[in-house]
Amino acid sequence: MSLAPHLLQLPISQFKSLNLTSTFLHGASSLPHHLSNPTSSSPSPRAAAFAPAIRAMRSMQGRVVCTANDKTVAVEVVRLVPHPKYQRRVRKKKRFQAHDPLNQFKVGDLVQLEKSRPISKTKAFVAIAAPPRNQSKRKEEDEFQELGLPLESEEMLA
Repeated sequence: MSLAPHLLQLPISQFKSLNLTSTFLHGASSLPHHLSNPTSSSPSPRAAAFAPAIRAMRSMQGRVVCTANDKTVAVEVVRLVPHPKYQRRVRKKKRFQAHDPLNQFKVGDLVQLEKSRPISKTKAFVAIAAPPRNQSKRKEEDEFQELGLPLESEEMLA
């Protein structure tokens, strides 16, 4: 508390003699020349302010966990997030309500959630059938059958 009145009594000439080497003093900045002085050919800053915001996660994949309600399914989305302290990837689960107009999905189905307009208080996604994830194993099995090689188990039976 005793320092504040002492600073107020110092002459102003002491502060003017200080040499500060910051590039941001008095409005100076280190912006490139074409950004600091916009020309008429570049878009106006007001037009850029009205650009739509970029939104992530317009679609997600998850597994149906509840189909009790009519035209609604509860989908659990699992994502991997690094732990804040240990940086190990941890599974985070979140449930979303999604619109299922034909009641076609059952518990355990893999669905894709597409963002849409709000349908109700809790529903803002539409459930779409997602392709199964195990397609690579099926392709390998098809390749063996295409080659015409019998499996060992089939050789024993024959």
